[in-house]
Amino acid sequence: MADLNLVLMGPPGAGKGTQAERLVDDFDLPYFATGDILRAAVVEESDLGKEAKSYMDEGDLVPDDIICRVIMERLDSGEAQDGFLLDGFPRTAGQAETLQQALDKRSRRLTAALLIEVEDDEVVRRLSGRRICKKNGHVYHLEFDPPKNPDACDQDGSRLIQRDDDKEETVRKRLEVYHDQTEPLVGFYEDRGLLRRFDGERPQDDVNGHIRATLATLRLEAEL
Repeated sequence: MADLNLVLMGPPGAGKGTQAERLVDDFDLPYFATGDILRAAVVEESDLGKEAKSYMDEGDLVPDDIICRVIMERLDSGEAQDGFLLDGFPRTAGQAETLQQALDKRSRRLTAALLIEVEDDEVVRRLSGRRICKKNGHVYHLEFDPPKNPDACDQDGSRLIQRDDDKEETVRKRLEVYHDQTEPLVGFYEDRGLLRRFDGERPQDDVNGHIRATLATLRLEAEL
């Protein structure tokens, strides 16, 4: 059976995490989130982890080649031999080029870049409405899953707060960064015929069904 080597893309609040969980279950894929991999490499004190930490300690961005080498260490592991799902990498066209070169050297190729699209105003609506209880981290949404009392957690009575990351002005800044970085990446994968678009404003089950059908078709085409 053809392997599935996938990149997951989309703005904050698009539902990537939910769809990633389902894809991991549906296709038995290992899930690699860049931030988690970098942190693990630092904790493990591998050579690459130490190299990445030297940049992180200075508050600098970790260079593309180091990030890619850390990612490829995971992709070279046995767990990724039948495919993988990457989230958070690549973030730029430069990183996408580095990833493609690394895969070419291993005689592997990307199956698809999955782009979950959501309009900016919908992202703001989704994220700015989130509230989290201070004691145990229970999550609510003022519109979609409201607590009985707008200021207190239903489960433990602790105060509900809005994280700084979820404040409207912060969300819009995050979206600016996303658009600056991602639009060239969308073009990169579109030019290579690898981009697949999904409407992230549809119900989660519909999005999952569309992605599953698309991947089933791609896998079938690869086997012909």
